[in-house]
Amino acid sequence: MYTANSTRYEKMIYRQCGKSGLKLPAISLGLWQNFGFGSVFENAEKMCHTAFDLGITHFDLANNYGHPFNGSAEENFKKILDRGLRSYRDELCISTKAGYEMWDGPYGDRNGSRKYLISSLDQSLKRMGLDYVDIFYHHVFDPNTPLEETALALDQIVRSGKALYVGVSNYNRAQTAEISVIFKELHTPFIVNQPSYSMLNRWVEEDGLDAWTKENGVGLSLFSPLFQGVLTDRYLNGVPEDSRLAKGNTSLVQKYNPKVLEKAKKLNTIAQKRGQKLSQMAIAWLLHNDAVTTVLIGASRPSQIEENVKALENLVFSEAELAEIEAVLRG
Repeated sequence: MYTANSTRYEKMIYRQCGKSGLKLPAISLGLWQNFGFGSVFENAEKMCHTAFDLGITHFDLANNYGHPFNGSAEENFKKILDRGLRSYRDELCISTKAGYEMWDGPYGDRNGSRKYLISSLDQSLKRMGLDYVDIFYHHVFDPNTPLEETALALDQIVRSGKALYVGVSNYNRAQTAEISVIFKELHTPFIVNQPSYSMLNRWVEEDGLDAWTKENGVGLSLFSPLFQGVLTDRYLNGVPEDSRLAKGNTSLVQKYNPKVLEKAKKLNTIAQKRGQKLSQMAIAWLLHNDAVTTVLIGASRPSQIEENVKALENLVFSEAELAEIEAVLRG
């Protein structure tokens, strides 16, 4: 039976999520890849234990996470909880999402309807063996459902006790601002937006989403902080045969090019001067943006989690370093 490390809270940094009372670890664990039925369960369990032992209290899932079956990450997470982690439930912040295609027919496709969101969360809670999740997200903006309906569904979910807080994911600034107005009228605890954001994907800055969330007391929980592996040392000398990029099952196929690789190599040189790995500097750079609450990391083995958490050992950037990084990114 699993027993957590007694020193797990000594080094982790916890940040207030927007203006809410909820604190999240600066680094959280996302269960998108490598936690489904197509992965080795013992490795997935070890990654969750390693994360919690390092003070990572936030575990982020979604209804469609898991390969080869939607929902299998949540089912495996239930097993992990049952095998010892569940005794720490009140020390965990568990989030899940709904919005993308999930089951057959018009009620399980990509949407934000009341029917889909409430049904999906009921399924997620059953898969994980939980009475509630801490954060429930609408996973992606749906232009075919009125935002008022989506907001009312999320509000009802909180009032029913099935989630403590709500969030949105993949919403831009305008969409976030629009739904926020409804949440304020309803007094819904809307506390976080989860966008993609990295050194090589800065749409959050260009859109002004980070400035808006900071001004309006909404946290940012970032996914793909390492640009799906490009901002690590994994691709600095070419594409490994066993990588997702080499297998062609990632959106990076269209983005990976010599210019991007050259930027990664230059950034790696800066990271080395800082005494960090490229991945650690990439995470630290995101956390330097004070609109950011937490950075969601993915992992395929426990050592990657340990390595990425070490980013917290050097979060300070000099003005010269920031200027050098900016020159590389804009080059």
